[in-house]
This record gives sequence, C-alpha cells and structure tokens, in this order.
Amino acid sequence: MNIDIFEADLNDPKQADAFLFLLNRYALDPMGGAQPLSACALNNLISAVQQRPTIRVILAVVDDVPAGLINTMEGFSTFACQPLLNLHDVMVDKPFRGLGLARKMLTKAEALAHSLGCCKLTLEVLDNNQIAKTAYTKFGFENYQLVPEKGHAIYLEKKLL
Repeated sequence: MNIDIFEADLNDPKQADAFLFLLNRYALDPMGGAQPLSACALNNLISAVQQRPTIRVILAVVDDVPAGLINTMEGFSTFACQPLLNLHDVMVDKPFRGLGLARKMLTKAEALAHSLGCCKLTLEVLDNNQIAKTAYTKFGFENYQLVPEKGHAIYLEKKLL
C-alpha cells in the first residue's frame, strides 16, 4: 500500500479533482452536514481558493486514490503577535479509515505551521464526534481557554447568506 501525504497544487487538474471529490464526500457525510456541495461550490471553489494564498490544501492519497484532506487557513493571534493555522474540513474517506491517515495529515499540517512561523494550530469539531475528538486529543489538541476558572471557549457563527 502506497500512502502519499502532500500539499496540493490546485493548478494540477488531478489534484483539483481530488480536492473537490473529497470535499464533496465530506459534505455528504453526517459529520459534514449530509448535503452535497452546491453546483456553485463545485464550479467555483478551485478558483476561489486559488485567489486566497493563505488557504492550503493537504491531500492523502492511497494507491493513487484520493483518501483524505485537510484545508488549512492562516489566521493571526493578536495576543502572540504571530500567525496561526486553522485546520478546516479535516476528513478521511470511509474506505480509508483506520490507516492512520488523520495523524499523518495532522503531522503534515503541523510541519506546515512550523514553516510559516505559526504559534499554534486551531480547529473546530462537533461535540458528539467522539472519534475525531479522540484523534485530536491524542495529537495534542486541548480545549481552548485563557484562564481555567473562566471556562473553555466555544465556537459560534452567524450566517450571512
């Protein structure tokens, strides 16, 4: 079995197709919302991501088959005065689960963060996604808190569209 973990080049049609395929598979999964990507996303996502140089895509490919993905987005920690790397859309396609791909992709993301001078990695996870939470905890992620007695941070959103 040949496993490749690498930063995708979305100018490469094969890698761009793998990105869209995997992201759509994630969107179809209950943990991704159980809805396919919209036609708008499928038709425009590659060019939209290419216009944002702080977004990078990590792909896992097993025997030339797209198997996993992490989209990363650089942010900035004002308290640390350093960049941070948010891991977004972390997924391993069902046929490839149990091969250690998540850990391998997280390791690649951490190396990317170090190369960018980031102070930390961040991510969001659904509170009932125990498998993902266990994987993240084993990798060293913790609940975010500034002062323990003030509690943990929570993730909120306000949809605009």
